[in-house]
Amino acid sequence: MDKLVIEGGRRLIGEVEVSGSKNSALPIMAATLLAAGTHRLGNVPELKDIETFSALLTSLGCTVERSGDGFVIVNSTRIDEPVAGYELVKTMRASILVLGPLVARCGRARVSLPGGCAIGARPVNLHLKGLELMGADVRIEHGYIDVRAKRLKGAHIYLDYPTVTGTENIMLAATLAEGETLIENAALEPEVVELARALKKMGAGIEGEGTDKIKIKGVEGLNPLEYTVMPDRIEAGTLMVGAAMTRGNVLIKNCPYEYMDAVVTKLKEAGTEIKSEDGGIRVVGTYPIRSVDIKTYPYPGFPTDMQAQMMAMMCMSTGLSVITETVFENRFMHVAELKRMGADIMVDGRYAIVKGKERLSGAPVMATDLRASASLVLAGLVADGITEVSRIYHLDRGYERLEEKLKRLGAEIKRVKE
Repeated sequence: MDKLVIEGGRRLIGEVEVSGSKNSALPIMAATLLAAGTHRLGNVPELKDIETFSALLTSLGCTVERSGDGFVIVNSTRIDEPVAGYELVKTMRASILVLGPLVARCGRARVSLPGGCAIGARPVNLHLKGLELMGADVRIEHGYIDVRAKRLKGAHIYLDYPTVTGTENIMLAATLAEGETLIENAALEPEVVELARALKKMGAGIEGEGTDKIKIKGVEGLNPLEYTVMPDRIEAGTLMVGAAMTRGNVLIKNCPYEYMDAVVTKLKEAGTEIKSEDGGIRVVGTYPIRSVDIKTYPYPGFPTDMQAQMMAMMCMSTGLSVITETVFENRFMHVAELKRMGADIMVDGRYAIVKGKERLSGAPVMATDLRASASLVLAGLVADGITEVSRIYHLDRGYERLEEKLKRLGAEIKRVKE
């Protein structure tokens, strides 16, 4: 396995470009199952999760390849058997996104119960409730979800929680259903809106995306897709925090600024200077870093995927910060590792109280999940001495060559074999 070795104390200065969004690319890749033919997807990042999802599509009978001009080409003409096996699904929760399209196109699907980061339960019951309301027979046996329906029928579906993948899965399934489906309390995330746009390019009848009521009018068939994936707002936020923490001066290009109000607001409260500039967003870190309180919520609230990174920044602030995690019940696993670097953090259930310090100390630390790994890298950028971050396969799931981007901005960071 690889690890990152970071020598702290370097300011991040220069220009960097944000890669395509993993959380947008995965559901759009799932959408290719709905229409036989060749699909071309642009700006798909080269990540472990994309690799895993490509292998999953291949196991179903599709072909997936990267072209020389940066597109991912999916040929979904053949689906040999609508079965998503345990070995692939266990590593990534987003694998559940093949369930809706397979049932819609094939009339049946058998998908292993999903795995992924150990940050909380994240049950799939709302996905299954939606399919049952659309007339499917749903059974869970031997660790697999078995779903059958000759043709799904439109339904009125109220989600008890605005689950992102649940909204996406039901939306995918409803595109080929008979009649109209209404999803109430739907997720508002930009990635859900992106999926709706992609599906509409395929010929789907969808309206209301970006609101809590999404209406899908089923059609008889869809067309192959050509689509360019949006930039990754979580990568952009991580780079912003890196610039702020290191008192850097970074121009972030291809930044989805319009979807980042909550993160930008908190960074500005902490004293960071952020302004639009030709070609991107300029982020200038200031000293001292002011402490701010953070509470995670579904979009448009502060994203849970940015909580760990902001906690790392608050470890260097001048006061006391209270960070409240409302989305996932087990998303403070990075705290123990930050404390190894000298951070002063106390956790009480869903609350973390962070007392800022003048300095952190480099130390060997271990990534526990995707966003936790990013927080440890950020902490390493400002810590005295050497920080070694192991188990960075978590980082590779969601950040495209992050260490290379940071190195070009002046960070002293390298990838080595454990």
